Amino acid sequence: MTKPSLSVKDLHVNIEEKEILKGFDIDVKGGEIHAIMGPNGTGKSTLASALMGHPNYEVTKGEASIDGQDLFDMEVDERAQAGLFLAMQYPSEISGVTNADFIRSAMNSQREEGDEISLMKFIRKMDDEMGKLEIDQSFQHRYLNEGFSGGEKKRNEILQLLMLEPRIAILDEIDSGLDIDALKVVAKGVNSLRGENFGCMIITHYQRLLNYIEPDYVHVMMQGRIVKSGGPELAKKLEENGYEWIKEELGIEDETVGQE
Repeated sequence: MTKPSLSVKDLHVNIEEKEILKGFDIDVKGGEIHAIMGPNGTGKSTLASALMGHPNYEVTKGEASIDGQDLFDMEVDERAQAGLFLAMQYPSEISGVTNADFIRSAMNSQREEGDEISLMKFIRKMDDEMGKLEIDQSFQHRYLNEGFSGGEKKRNEILQLLMLEPRIAILDEIDSGLDIDALKVVAKGVNSLRGENFGCMIITHYQRLLNYIEPDYVHVMMQGRIVKSGGPELAKKLEENGYEWIKEELGIEDETVGQE
């Protein structure tokens, strides 16, 4: 099996006729974790939504592919079947659909007809992964995200990640709203997938998550594109000094484009 790859070239994205992404480029390969950081309003969550195929985001220019397949020729479910996963900043509640039913259906949608995961194998795997994330077994039978706290929703997103084992994952602010204990548990889950068959893009505001999931690359996003890249030390410098030094270095007066 070839290593996973996500390639984004010169991506421009509008929402409500306003340009948010203005030439975004990145390459994420299996075995790599990339952190995307930047001030509010620079388009980080727009990037995640556009790559996953949210209908409100209009791609006006550029290319994106997973394992050489054109993302923008695929429907949302086809992107997921190709191995792209998005852990959302604000997961939706779905009444009437249990966690277990939702996740098993998602797993089977990635398999060939007749090769669906058996109920016993599914239960064993779900029990194991819930144990890693310290999620109560009763969550299997609760409706998807209904009545969940913010932290429970984030753990549930990582549970889906562990169950589906995607080739490329985009994690959109999975650390927001988590206390330190929950953050450690979520990070442990993500780290358990690290390897040549898994690539990851983490969107975050804060260094604290990167203390537990150390990235290979850190990118700073301003004005709808990446303006600076480096290693883990770049995130630490941002934590200490903020973003003003980058704006001064690049002559950027206003980094905000008006849409997160």
